Amino acid sequence: MDRPTAADTPADLAPQPLERATALPARFYADPAMAAIDRSAIFDRGWQVVAHVCQLRDAGDHVVADLAGLPVIAVRGADGEIRVMHNVCRHRAGPIAQCDGLAAKSLRCRYHGWTYGLDGVLKSAPEMRTAVDFDVAQVRLPQLPARLWQGLVFACTGDDPMPFDDLVAGIDARIGAERGLADYGHHQRVGYDVACNWKVYVDNYLEGYHVPHVHPALNRMLDYRSYVTETAQWHSLQWSPLESSEGLYGSGDALYYWLWPNTTLNILPGRLQTNRIVPKGVDRCRVEFDFYYPLDDSSEARAKREADLGFSDEVQHEDLGICEDVQRGLASGSYVPGRLNPLRENAVHHFQELLRDAYRQAQAE
Repeated sequence: MDRPTAADTPADLAPQPLERATALPARFYADPAMAAIDRSAIFDRGWQVVAHVCQLRDAGDHVVADLAGLPVIAVRGADGEIRVMHNVCRHRAGPIAQCDGLAAKSLRCRYHGWTYGLDGVLKSAPEMRTAVDFDVAQVRLPQLPARLWQGLVFACTGDDPMPFDDLVAGIDARIGAERGLADYGHHQRVGYDVACNWKVYVDNYLEGYHVPHVHPALNRMLDYRSYVTETAQWHSLQWSPLESSEGLYGSGDALYYWLWPNTTLNILPGRLQTNRIVPKGVDRCRVEFDFYYPLDDSSEARAKREADLGFSDEVQHEDLGICEDVQRGLASGSYVPGRLNPLRENAVHHFQELLRDAYRQAQAE
């Protein structure tokens, strides 16, 4: 396993009380070695969101995703089971699927035509008759541990994941039956490529401290004085009263959940937005937003969805710009870790303490 470098001093990774905490040193965001360290120490042990059941209603429906560098495919089998498997052909690593799809009868590699059943077992391999002791039935796509919760499919890329129930403990009770997430139907995806480390984006997500300075329109909707951030063992919640026009969200509570290590659930009236922050290198990531709405094809509902997508895009471009600026600052050699704001950055502290713990464990192995 890759381990944090020798340059990491005990003080860098020692637990810090919130009232005296400083941010992580810049090298955790800018050292090229961190990409491999993060995958082995963090992502291979955590759960990542893959899809929603509304995308996997019928046999053969499938969704592709990148889980921190591992291509995966979630498939509804003929037996009704949802499986999450490697989207990597066992022949010569071609892609089984390159996009989401509906009602596939089988899964066929685009490279040489090797064809798998919906359960991941190889069914045919063209022109392999002369390969000695080759048995298609013995070849199958590796399957990941997976869990279905609140209509969302999660998977872990490692063989020894943390307990999933610990990750979501208390969330069901907080959102309540009236805001359950499983009944959404409409789906749209938007992705952004960002020139920053994935942890920069998560840090930014986890605090409303920047909202009055970076997001003027969003700040007018949220009540910054009433903005509350709560932390649990493996997730955190930011919430605030929300006031917007009836043509957008209306009024209610805005709930912003972050789940270790890189999943967010943005729950607003009449809308669920999930977000997977995918590392693409030490100074790049891809942020994939999936929007889910109630099944409603009225002109009013369509207009609200379009307004939501437009407003979300505006907010995201504001975030992406500041995150890329921060990455440049971290890589500049100028930055010395600054003090965190105990009132507004407690969720950033919580995330960075989980990172420190993961890095300490990696050092000890």
